[in-house]
This record gives sequence, structure tokens and C-alpha cells, in this order.
Amino acid sequence: MRTKDDEKKEALFQATIKLVNDIGFVASSVSKIAKEAGVSPATLYVYYKNKEDLLVSTYIDIKLDLSQAILADMDDSLPIRDILENVWHSIFSYVSNNLEYYKFMEQFANSPYSALVDRQAVEQYFVPLTNVMQRGIEQKIIKPVDRHILAAFLFHPVSYLANPRLCQEFELTETDIETAFTMAWDAIKL
Repeated sequence: MRTKDDEKKEALFQATIKLVNDIGFVASSVSKIAKEAGVSPATLYVYYKNKEDLLVSTYIDIKLDLSQAILADMDDSLPIRDILENVWHSIFSYVSNNLEYYKFMEQFANSPYSALVDRQAVEQYFVPLTNVMQRGIEQKIIKPVDRHILAAFLFHPVSYLANPRLCQEFELTETDIETAFTMAWDAIKL
């Protein structure tokens, strides 16, 4: 049995993101991914059951990375608005600095592969944030609506604004970023 090597696994991760972003899911074959990673196609099967497993694992790894980035400095003792503003800025920073990851996540979420993800497992990565939003609802600070609706109004605008591919003719200033958060906050607060 072949042993696992973290560098090879990381190379497969990066190659998967690059190829899917460049040529799409269908055209990103195991052999192309392996070639891009600089490993043999057989090496891929040391880490993953098949291409589907590789794609799903890549998505889950990115979601874990995102959750760690946005929750790393979360201070649960701050007021709800301040916590969410800090998370908002962390998401902005993450998307801005990891556009390739974001592009992969975006494509994956809109693909048939997304049905293969254990959503409950991924949602566990974001429990501290979910708890803050629930606390905001209980304290009558945030509108009492489903968390998916709250996320749509609070977090999806930041992912749009942080992506220069989507905002090609608009350069955000710090004032714009603050204005955007305030507008998102106004949409969810009571």
C-alpha cells in the first residue's frame, strides 16, 4: 500500500481548483488533474475514492478553511452587530485573498456535485456564527427569520463586492465597505 504525502495531496487540491476554474468539472479528468499536480493518476486514488470524492473533498476543505478564517478572531463577548461586522470583514478579506477558492465554491454550489455534500457536517464548521445569529434573534436584535434568509442578506453581498470579476468597474473604498455592511445590517436588524 502506498503511503500518503501531504505535499502530493496539496498539489492535487490546488490542481483540482485550477482545472475546474479553467475548464470546468466535466473536462477536468483524473488524468488532467494528476498531470497538473505533477503526480501519476494512480496517486490520486491513494487519497480519494474517485473524481467525485476528490471534488467533494476539495469543496469541504475550502469550506473548512473559510470557517477557520472567519471565526478565528470572533469575540463572542462583543455586541451582536460588532461580531457580525467582524465576520463580514473576515469574509470580505477571505474572498478577496482567495478568489480561486471562491470561484471553485461558487461553481461547485451550482453543480450536481453539491448534492453529494453532507450539509450538516459542513454546517458544523459555522456553528459559532449560527449561535450568534440565533442569540441575536432571541434578544430581538435580528429579525426572526430562517438563518438562510439572514445569510443571503448579510453575507452574500460581501462575496459579490469582494469579487473583482463581478465588480469590474467599481473599486471599493473603506467607506464603501462600511456602507455595504451597514446596508446588510439594516436588512436583518429589527
